[in-house]
Amino acid sequence: MKTEEPKTLQHLPVRAGAGFKSVHFDDILAGNHAAGWFEIHAENYMGEGGRPHQMLERLRADYPLSCHGVGLSIGSVSGLDPSHLSRLKDLCDRYEPEVFSEHLAWSSHGGSFLNDLLPLPYTEETLDQVVAHIDQVQNFLGRQMLLENPSSYLAFEQSSMTEVEFLKQVTSRTGCGLLLDVNNVFVSATNLGFDAQRYLTEFPVERVGEIHLGGFAEDPDTSGTPLLIDAHDRAVADPVWRLYMNLVGRIGPLPTLIEWDTDVPSWAELSAEVQKADQVLNATLPQYEVANVQ
Repeated sequence: MKTEEPKTLQHLPVRAGAGFKSVHFDDILAGNHAAGWFEIHAENYMGEGGRPHQMLERLRADYPLSCHGVGLSIGSVSGLDPSHLSRLKDLCDRYEPEVFSEHLAWSSHGGSFLNDLLPLPYTEETLDQVVAHIDQVQNFLGRQMLLENPSSYLAFEQSSMTEVEFLKQVTSRTGCGLLLDVNNVFVSATNLGFDAQRYLTEFPVERVGEIHLGGFAEDPDTSGTPLLIDAHDRAVADPVWRLYMNLVGRIGPLPTLIEWDTDVPSWAELSAEVQKADQVLNATLPQYEVANVQ
């Protein structure tokens, strides 16, 4: 059943944003190399108070927010954790983020939570399960969510549809939006041997509310074949920038996040990546505005 009248999302500004890290708080307050908006990981703010909330309240006063979940386990066969969902609602109600998003993955089973976002087979059974969970989330939160395409390291033999076909079905049946992670597309395409550009051409871009860019690590397997890891520990790679520039040139600018979650750099280095994405968006913005007027 499709979500009944979820709260309409406020749109993020068509700017580049950054994942918020507490080590950058003072630089952000000082106005050094400001980002257009910030993304937070929901699970970092599920306590009731303390320094994390003090910083977030100050940040929220000046910037739009995107709230990104990593622990709902949308693809879990054992159902969603009611207490986690309740804490998530409290957080969203408290800070009213412009966007809430989660991953197409599972990370819990039998009451145990894993420190990984694990892949799903793309079958009718999995589709029904994911649709039911997204309906549950959107109805409970009273807001639309965006679903992020995963980074993949293996493919399931039992899959009966492609990832893009699966995502199209999910959005059609739930009314959810999509978070398009371009780095994940490149990582998956390299690991599984498909064409990243074709994937993006077939992707339902009309459902996209946010784009992610991040860095990947390379860890060759035992045969020497490149295996890319969605590590978020370095700058965005050149081939990912090229995919992103082609995408934005084709569909128009969209809010874009730079993810850098481990080996976190200085704010100056991170904001340089943000400014690079802003330059790509600004280059296509005039053409996009003219098209909208016409």
